[in-house]
Parts: sequence; C-alpha cells; structure tokens
Amino acid sequence: MALTTNTSGAIGKAATKTAVAKKDPSTGMRAYIAKMEGEIAKALPSVLTPERFTRITLSALSATPKLAETTPQSFLGAMMTAAQLGLEPNTPLGQAYLLPYKNKGVLECQFQLGYKGLIDLAYRSGQVSIIQAHAVHENDEFSYEYGLEPKLSHKPALRDRGEVTCYYAMFRTKDGGFGFSVMSKEDIQAHAERFSQSYGSDFSPWKTNFDEMAKKTVLKRVLKYAPLKSDFVKAAAADGTIKHDIAPDMADVAPVEADYVIDADTGEVTEVHPAEGGEPA
Repeated sequence: MALTTNTSGAIGKAATKTAVAKKDPSTGMRAYIAKMEGEIAKALPSVLTPERFTRITLSALSATPKLAETTPQSFLGAMMTAAQLGLEPNTPLGQAYLLPYKNKGVLECQFQLGYKGLIDLAYRSGQVSIIQAHAVHENDEFSYEYGLEPKLSHKPALRDRGEVTCYYAMFRTKDGGFGFSVMSKEDIQAHAERFSQSYGSDFSPWKTNFDEMAKKTVLKRVLKYAPLKSDFVKAAAADGTIKHDIAPDMADVAPVEADYVIDADTGEVTEVHPAEGGEPA
C-alpha cells in the first residue's frame, strides 16, 4: 500500500501567506514553492533533486507566464505529476504541458500529456519494441487493411508531399504482436469539434499544435489495445487532471471536481474556458 503525505494543511497555509503577492504573480509563485520545499522534497522521485525541480519550475513559468496566475496548489500538483512521471513540461520536447484553465471561475493549472510523452511512457513499460505516430500526406504511398490479416504500409514522398490526409499510430510488442489505428484528418477534426469546446478558440492547442493533438488522439486510441502495464495506465489517467495536493505517488491524489469533461480517447477538455496564452507554444 502506497504511503501518502497529507499536505493539505501545509498547502493551505502557504497559499494564504503568498496571496499578498498578487501584483507580481511570478514572485508569489516562487515564494510559495520555497515555502513548500520540505513537502516537495518528500514527494520528489529519488532521481530528481529539489534544486533541479526548482529549475524546471522556473523554466515552465518562463515559457508560459500565465501559469504564475494559477492557484499555487494546482500549479504544484501539476508540476509534481510531471516530475514523478519523469517528463519536463512546457519545453520543445513536447512531453507534457502545464495549461492555465478557468475552472468554476478560478484560474487553475492542468496537467496534460503530449504525444511524445505518451510514447516515452509506453517504451518505459518494457513491453513494446516500437511505437510511432505519423501524418500521411496526399502524395505519400499509403495503404492499410483491418480484419484477420491487418496490413499497414506507408512510404512518404521525398518531396512535394501535399496536404495531410490522415494520421495513424502503431505499436509492436516484444513478442511480435502489433496493432494500429488510422483516422482521417476530417474524422479527427470532427472528433475535436465534438469533444472540445475550445477547438474554435484562437488559443486552443488544436490551433497552435494541430499535428501534435491529432497524433495524441490516434495514439490514445491504439494504446487501448496494447498490453501495457498498470504503471502506464496510471500515468495516462493523469492526463487532463487538476490536483490540489501532493504525495509520494500522485496517482493517490484525487483530481478536483472541474467544470469540464475529459474525453476518454484523447484527454481533450470539453466545457472549459481556456485562459489566454494557456496553450503549448
């Protein structure tokens, strides 16, 4: 049974003490992190020092300044989730993102996996030998068949590939098993329009990183059929959550009730109002 650290009281006290720093949100957030240093050290994985965690925190705040205006509890919860998964948020690596979202009128920090983070976590499970997600262009040679003898073939054109027509993700296990899923660009757009009210927003990640969101959509779909360990399932369940506490195992911390719904296939948020500048760059 995993041991948890009850930090609700400490978080509440630290948040109250730093509330006076509203004029400079970044300074207030840094002061809050400093006050929580002891609790953070207890919850950090052994491979990550508090100093390294602080550097990653400051880097995330620099990459997405709006994060400094989110509640300190949710920001620290999202940072700790990323740290325990071994993923650096809000970097060009595209492993994970900390996103500011309005939740019941309060600006909160949401943890969201990137498609590269999903791939990294799947490899770490030790059960897959290859996992990929790709965009298919109109001038590529591409064919696939489902059924009793499924087949998938993709030969990208060397030049003038044309417009993207569809996306696919595939995996092969170490014992030779495999699976793949294909979605047309139109199907992915329809999926996003149905499950994400923020799809039409100028600040939506679907606007700034459509390819990444599309690959994540088809990856999460195909990974439902991959024989991955429970650790991966727990990590994937953290996608799209907001948490107000920290623990040695963030999977033990229940997400807060939010005014949005998480799509089971993609982790996309519905019925939510994204904050300006809250998407991955």
